[in-house]
Amino acid sequence: QVQLVESGGGLVQAGASLRLSCAASGRTFSIYAGWFRQAPGKEREFVARINWSGGSTDYADSVKGRFTISRDNAKNTVNLQMNSLKPEDTAVYYCATSTDALMRRVVYWGQGTQVTVSS
Repeated sequence: QVQLVESGGGLVQAGASLRLSCAASGRTFSIYAGWFRQAPGKEREFVARINWSGGSTDYADSVKGRFTISRDNAKNTVNLQMNSLKPEDTAVYYCATSTDALMRRVVYWGQGTQVTVSS
């Protein structure tokens, strides 16, 4: 059993930065780890993912160039650096692990952390 705990969310103004962290306990992360988000009234959507070595990353078009995902396997953490935040980035952000690169077979979810960006 793996528990994922996110931290780092908060309320910021447009243009600001936030850094989300996801810590895994129990076992190590699966090969792929990533972030999803869900805004009010919308479906959960993919944000970013990273492979085990950190050498392969993928991002949603809406966050490319602004968000950076990284992982520290020694510390069992996955981070999401979010820069140039926009009001449309407001959502609950979830950490997840998956056995596939497209993050379609999510094995574990975190409980989520709220990110609110004011205009």
